Amino acid sequence: MADMGETFDLIIKDIDILTGDREQSVIKDGYVAVKDGRIVEVGKTDVVETDFRATRSISLPGRVMTPGFVNVHTHAILSMVRGVAEDMGFAPAYTPGVPHGHEVTPDEAVALGRLGALEAMMFGSTLINDTYVHQDLTLPAMAEVGLRVYACGRIHDVDFSRVHEKIWEVDPKIGEVTLGLAVDLAEKYHGADNGRMGVQLAAHAPDTCSRELLCAIREVRDDKGLRVTTHLSQSGIEVERILEREGMRPPEFLDDVGLLDDRLLGAHCIFVDDADIQRIGAAGVNAINIAKGNATGGTMAPTTELRRAGANLTLATDNMHADMVEVMRWALCVGRLKEGRVTDFWQPEDVFQMATMNGAKAMGLENEVGSIEVGKRADVVLFDFRRPHLTPKLDLLGNLVHTGHGRDVEMVVVEGDIVVEDGKPTKVDANEIIRDAENAAQALWQRAREAV
Repeated sequence: MADMGETFDLIIKDIDILTGDREQSVIKDGYVAVKDGRIVEVGKTDVVETDFRATRSISLPGRVMTPGFVNVHTHAILSMVRGVAEDMGFAPAYTPGVPHGHEVTPDEAVALGRLGALEAMMFGSTLINDTYVHQDLTLPAMAEVGLRVYACGRIHDVDFSRVHEKIWEVDPKIGEVTLGLAVDLAEKYHGADNGRMGVQLAAHAPDTCSRELLCAIREVRDDKGLRVTTHLSQSGIEVERILEREGMRPPEFLDDVGLLDDRLLGAHCIFVDDADIQRIGAAGVNAINIAKGNATGGTMAPTTELRRAGANLTLATDNMHADMVEVMRWALCVGRLKEGRVTDFWQPEDVFQMATMNGAKAMGLENEVGSIEVGKRADVVLFDFRRPHLTPKLDLLGNLVHTGHGRDVEMVVVEGDIVVEDGKPTKVDANEIIRDAENAAQALWQRAREAV
């Protein structure tokens, strides 16, 4: 308990709290006190009514506080293909007739990146791990929106301008440039702004990175103390390419080059066989379930098997949308579909943990974020549970996962700083960001149409 004479920076009280701690504790009619960007008190509101003072004290009855969501795999710029690419099949990078990353100008990247960051933050993500292009510009631009941002330009040495033509041509110079840019980005931004910015090495995918490049990435990882994020077994094409090129499947290939371990974040993990699953689990890989995006494309990852094998299963939105509440719901439903029934293995608390603490662990930040506990950074979200679809409040987490939406977010706090209040961002002009992103997307699509 803090000194009764102490003045906090912020107290939020008269709320219900889903702490996300190991016991999945729920505090009814509670409060959270914040000082110097960290949580210093969590308890029942009746304690703070007269005893504690704060620079700002906010009473929010009818609201539910959760840890901020840790969205471990995003491509904010790919909001540019929202509403179109979902119905074309597979990833835009491999699809003819849509704008591709190498065609995005720096100004367009900033405009679209800020849109993706704004959407994620307003839907309750307090941390995103983003990869795409022009990240030297988009990383600080996204961070200015208010959330915690990790980012890196995609590292590859296959010429992306030919991939959508089904040509995988390796150019070592591309690898040197993309890895070099990632190193420069890490040296400038990793840990910047008191940890609100960071970098993971974004090896695009096994089929777009040569063996030599992946070995170089491993060396940088070890030298700089960074983590690696990649797409892993995301498509049949990837598996076929690696079997043809390396004589092994993607997880075995990454194991062979020394990258398959608990410092690897592997997105999708759809096209895996039993041996792949056991290899991923034994290595403690952070397997990223893109539950909604995968299902939209007609696929499901073997999430039950990955969990049972020992993988740290996390959740992410990937692209085209940024609602982690919706992703939790899809993850729960897909898990039950795979099992064919409702079981104790797939319950709301499981997907909630994937969206919070499991994500924090994948980022190497489990002691900093991911739950509402004293000493952790004050990254929290408040949902408005006074709405019809969240009533009655018999089980707060059950309501959130089964009927909640990111649109129910009323307030977002990052490092003790209120960045969304009354459902509106406090640091940026949302209308300006939306206008700039719309113009950027229209220009990109116009060029794409003219090139076909």
